[in-house]
Amino acid sequence: MFNFAPRNAKMNQSAEEKIRNAALRVFIQKGSSNCTSREIAREAGMNVALVNYYFRSKSKLFAIIFESVMQDFLKSMVQVFSSELPIREKIRILIEREFEFLGQHPDIPNFVLNELARNPQAIEGFIPVLNMVNESGVFDEAKKLQALGEMRQMDIVQITILIMSNCQYPFMAQPLMKVIHGVSNETYKEHLIAHKTHAVNMVIGYLFPNDN
Repeated sequence: MFNFAPRNAKMNQSAEEKIRNAALRVFIQKGSSNCTSREIAREAGMNVALVNYYFRSKSKLFAIIFESVMQDFLKSMVQVFSSELPIREKIRILIEREFEFLGQHPDIPNFVLNELARNPQAIEGFIPVLNMVNESGVFDEAKKLQALGEMRQMDIVQITILIMSNCQYPFMAQPLMKVIHGVSNETYKEHLIAHKTHAVNMVIGYLFPNDN
């Protein structure tokens, strides 16, 4: 049996990072069920045995990648909603962080949605994190402001759709929008930066009409 263990920890970290990044690219392109460990290894520029040495199997590698993506997806939400800031500020920071994250990882929303469509049970492992959002008190705060007439009457599902559609759809629709308007990658990135400000103003302005 060959020993693929690296000579030092630095090499170990570098190899694992290359495999993770390559796996994410392949999973985004083909989905977890339509690719092989050999394709991931080829994308990483490594031997397939090395991929199996670090992660044992494609399914285990995918579980690690998906968990990491979802944690990143939810981490900012928990941090923001658990803070002592007013809800208007929480929403502003959440939108800005979402744009920052998606600017670095624009394919993540499609990746998450596609995998949840294939395997809806995958979300079950993140129920504790989602419960932390519920326990942050942000929903109770929204209900109090709605009762006072300071916040528009909308249930949490509608508010979530409002925020997600303004944050995630512009990245998911990037290929279509570039064709429709004939713009380059760089030009579209400029539009996304501008849209972040529009999204903050539109969402907060709609949820808190008395502020205007």
